Amino acid sequence: MPEAQTLPPVRPMLAEGPSQFLLLERAVEDEYRPRMLQELQRRVSDLAETTRATSPVCPRCGRLTVCQDVRSVSWWARFGRLRVDVPRYRRPACGWECRPLLDLLGVEPGRISGSLARLLALLAAVAPYPLAARLAGLLLGVKISPMGVWRVAQRLGQAAASYREALSQYHADSRSPGAPTDQAPATVVLSVDGCSLGMQVRARRRCQTGTEPLPPLPPVAEGQFREVKTGVLLLPEERVQTSPGRRSVVRRFLVSCLGDADAIFHRLYAQLRELGWLGSQTMVVIVGDGAEWIWKRATWFIRRCEILDFWHAMEYAWDFARLRFGEGSTQADQWVRQIGIDLKAGKVEQVIARLKRLRPKSPPLRASLDSLIHYYSENAGRMRYDEYLRLGYGIGSGAVESAHKQVVQARLRRAGMRWSEAGARRLLALRLLLLNDNWALLDRLAMVSVA
Repeated sequence: MPEAQTLPPVRPMLAEGPSQFLLLERAVEDEYRPRMLQELQRRVSDLAETTRATSPVCPRCGRLTVCQDVRSVSWWARFGRLRVDVPRYRRPACGWECRPLLDLLGVEPGRISGSLARLLALLAAVAPYPLAARLAGLLLGVKISPMGVWRVAQRLGQAAASYREALSQYHADSRSPGAPTDQAPATVVLSVDGCSLGMQVRARRRCQTGTEPLPPLPPVAEGQFREVKTGVLLLPEERVQTSPGRRSVVRRFLVSCLGDADAIFHRLYAQLRELGWLGSQTMVVIVGDGAEWIWKRATWFIRRCEILDFWHAMEYAWDFARLRFGEGSTQADQWVRQIGIDLKAGKVEQVIARLKRLRPKSPPLRASLDSLIHYYSENAGRMRYDEYLRLGYGIGSGAVESAHKQVVQARLRRAGMRWSEAGARRLLALRLLLLNDNWALLDRLAMVSVA
């Protein structure tokens, strides 16, 4: 039978140009962007005129300062570059000087300022710096280098990180008043965990001198990682059932830091006080994976309930079942399933007694069984899952596992990424503002200078 004739491939067709509505949108933007810049320039100039009417007072001696000179200053804003004549006032006897207009506007000469800086930091918080620079061109119509985006993100990130650190220190002092607790919830769930982050080998950024190319970076040594600890705060009554057997939270607050166990618990405690969620009768439910550093610091809360994550408890059972019955065995699946049913029914003591009656012969199997028995025995008081489910506390740490993915992995743990300690802290601070729906806080923070 002769082969059927096949038609040649047809190239997909494109429209001759953008739609008429797209053209209208872009025409309006091109027409009014210069006008918006012009209007913004006019308002800044008017404000500059009003500040020249009075001389500022020196905070050191309390006397009026003298206008030293007037210089033309420019900076980049959302609609383009602004320029204004700025007077500099000085008190010669004290050596104090200031530029009140720049302080009032909250801008710096030659820098990206205002809403443009906040928008660039937002792009940097969700995408790598080269991609953020591209997005700035597509979304904002701003041509900027990846290094320019990096500088803005570092300066605003440092401002956010410093504020969070100061807030943690403020609430750590028992004399500092927290938010009112008259509406404090009866129960707060606190989940905490850690994950590793790849760090740079060099302590300082490399700078090229002359025309010689930079030498290759040294290989990343094994163990060149730091742990990022993340905590999640939520209210049990704000869990909703999105589908059969699946629940989600309406509201949660994320806390993260590149620090030790004390640092993350200090920040969790500060966040609870800031929210007004830590009343005298509030039960703090702490869900963890069994790590000793979690339970040691759980004692910071007088009224608490410690819960061992159910799925971590099941992982230990699976490790023994695979050794005993074999990988992928039906017997292993049935044995572990029965362990899970009994644990959810609150029969942890019966499960431990049943495990102790087993007499495996091989040394690896005996070691795995001893580890399982020890783990369950040490955490038996944290495995009353029937009671926790009845009270609505939940028995899993899925919230904090999800938080790791959103706060850290989605931005800071991409292929080949290595971070300086300062860079990681600053970007984590920006991502927390974004994920906690608190980005507007950045409008009230002044940009800081960073090395």
